[in-house]
Amino acid sequence: MIQTTGRATARRLPADADAPPTLESGDVMSRAEFERRYRLRPDLKRAELVEGVVFVASPLRNPHSVATVLVVTWLGHYMARHPDVHAGDGGTVRLDLDNELQPDAFLRVSEHAGGQSRIDDDAFVQGAPELVVEVAHSSVSRDLHAKKRVYERAGVREYIVWRIEEAAIDWFALVDGAFVARQPDAGGVIESAVFAGLRLDVKALLRGDLARVIDAVATPGGSSGLA
Repeated sequence: MIQTTGRATARRLPADADAPPTLESGDVMSRAEFERRYRLRPDLKRAELVEGVVFVASPLRNPHSVATVLVVTWLGHYMARHPDVHAGDGGTVRLDLDNELQPDAFLRVSEHAGGQSRIDDDAFVQGAPELVVEVAHSSVSRDLHAKKRVYERAGVREYIVWRIEEAAIDWFALVDGAFVARQPDAGGVIESAVFAGLRLDVKALLRGDLARVIDAVATPGGSSGLA
């Protein structure tokens, strides 16, 4: 079809019926539509729905990927000694009808051991993990505002944000329905209020000293590790 304007002639190209639907940051849609489009876009490696708004992640820089490995190893070390505790890395978490996130890392208690989330029929996590970690490079504002509000409302009991560029770690605990910031003790360590013995040497993590980070993790008895 040719459209004629006063100064130029433009050709309207027909839509490619075989092209997958778009999924771009800023799109507003339901979770069902988000999942439908996401499944049809194997080229996209990571996308999230936050309060009904789509966010498609940019390619990850090396500092982000390295930081994520450190965090996942820390949580994995704890998981290895607590069989009813499961760690995740970038897995899809369905929180409610407007929010489907892919946290950089999380730690959850098995539903059989009293955990507050479950694995649904599609093999996704349904509900809030007990602990969520986000590594923030270009996403600091979203991680500390929109996502923080979503995780808080959903009942995530502890939320950690590693701000790479600021070389800082924020640890929040859910108290009476609201996140409250926690501070390291005199030794620079924060211990989880949910997972007994899950201790984080903050300075060691910031400098990438993984051996020191692992050494700080206590290993009390008990199968679930819940505090």
